[in-house]
Amino acid sequence: MTSSPPDRLTRTALDHRIETAVGRSVEELRQHRDDGLLDAPHAALADAHRDLVAAERDVGFYRVRLARLASSDLPVDQALFTRIDRTLDQLAQAARLREAKQTTAAAALEPIEAGAPRQVPRQIPTKDVAALLAIAQGAKLHEHLVTHRLAVATPTRTRISYAQLQRLEANGLVERDSSHPMQAGQPVTLTDAGRAALTAPRRAGPPSAAPSPPPALPAVSRPRR
Repeated sequence: MTSSPPDRLTRTALDHRIETAVGRSVEELRQHRDDGLLDAPHAALADAHRDLVAAERDVGFYRVRLARLASSDLPVDQALFTRIDRTLDQLAQAARLREAKQTTAAAALEPIEAGAPRQVPRQIPTKDVAALLAIAQGAKLHEHLVTHRLAVATPTRTRISYAQLQRLEANGLVERDSSHPMQAGQPVTLTDAGRAALTAPRRAGPPSAAPSPPPALPAVSRPRR
């Protein structure tokens, strides 16, 4: 598999949960593992995530190969059907392995999550309020089949970047159902904390200053009689 992307470009369904629980990026977690700085639970999580990334990368490899076979100029004959069938079998096997690795990584993550309760900010930016309102009406995170770009779709067409979604997840305001494939769309919903943030009273801004008196009009000299 020579066309596989680097590990740092391969995202998994557990990345946002891991980053929330450990308080650092998965890349930093891996670097700390390589440097021998992690305790046993975090080291086990880093190892399980590394295996999950490799499995996720294989799924992407066979998916791209299948797309190329289907869209190529090769003759539509039995040889092509054989190659497609073989690639489908390889993709299915890679997906099964990915699911097994995800289960292992999730099991390693659970005790760490239990020891890292998330706190909701008392006040959230207006932009995040708009995003939460849009997500409350239904939202899905999609991955483009060819470019692998991630985008959040909402009925109101509110623009929500993947970085903003990750921040809302890290604050415990939203969650997504990673059991759905990314290409079909992973539902994004509000958590109890997210709903509470929307219903919490907003702090009033600083009192406005008293209006300045209008400038004095210049005196008009009257002609002498």
